[in-house]
Amino acid sequence: MQEEAKYICDSCGEEIVVPIDVTEGKEQEYVEDCPVCCHPIVIHVHVEPDGSAQIRAEEE
Repeated sequence: MQEEAKYICDSCGEEIVVPIDVTEGKEQEYVEDCPVCCHPIVIHVHVEPDGSAQIRAEEE
């Protein structure tokens, strides 16, 4: 089971590590501010049956 994932912020280019909570469902979407540049980022998470997660991030 994957507990964290990484994405690159579209605004500042920094690599950001976020926790993954697989108990929240197979498809997740939420908005959080980049901890480096504070721009809002939409996080999309897809959890595979084996517990691994695919993450995609885009500017809001």
